[in-house]
Amino acid sequence: MFFRILVSGLFAGSLGGLMAGLLQWYFVQPVLLHSELYETGILKHFGEFTNSAQQSLDTLQPIRDSLSLLFSMIIYIGYAFLLISAMALRLQISGDRITFHQGIVWGIIGYIAVHLAPAISLPPEVPGVAAAEVLPRQIWWFTTVFLTVIGIWLIAFKPKIKYFFIGSALIIAPHIFGAPEPNVFTGPAPTEIGALFASRALGIGLVSWAILGGLSAFFLHKETMRAVS
Repeated sequence: MFFRILVSGLFAGSLGGLMAGLLQWYFVQPVLLHSELYETGILKHFGEFTNSAQQSLDTLQPIRDSLSLLFSMIIYIGYAFLLISAMALRLQISGDRITFHQGIVWGIIGYIAVHLAPAISLPPEVPGVAAAEVLPRQIWWFTTVFLTVIGIWLIAFKPKIKYFFIGSALIIAPHIFGAPEPNVFTGPAPTEIGALFASRALGIGLVSWAILGGLSAFFLHKETMRAVS
């Protein structure tokens, strides 16, 4: 089983990460680089977008493309290992095959747990904005993801009504407690750029996780059939 999870995760994560990296390169990276022009002072809030600023943006763009794709593939391979491990566990418990379309649903649930749920209280941020200390935010993020995964699992696979309320309470708990916040909200970039960055990052995350879920189910089934034969 370990070998099947390993091989499936490598294939699904590489392809899913490549797709995610390309989407981020086209939709998110230009917004990110634009916001960094405000962070470095090349652009000023309410200032004009000058030719020199455009040249700086064009210069920064190619530098990160290859590394962004590589890191995206590495990250999504890790996501694929987690997703396929959960699928394999469910397969052992129920014995039912997870189809490609069911895998898409699994991927969307993974997106909700890893991206959407933390973003409710700790949304994606452009460079230069005020933020709380990194460690408290990391602790809160990991706690939120963990509780959300457990809560969704209880709601989805435990038939008794009490598990629905327990799962819902686990999902809501981190947001009642609240994410770490800075004392003052400041930042050089216009709010429109921050909103565009957050919406595109979350939208691309949804598409990428849906693709990853379908690929994970496909490769897990393929490797399982290969092992049986």
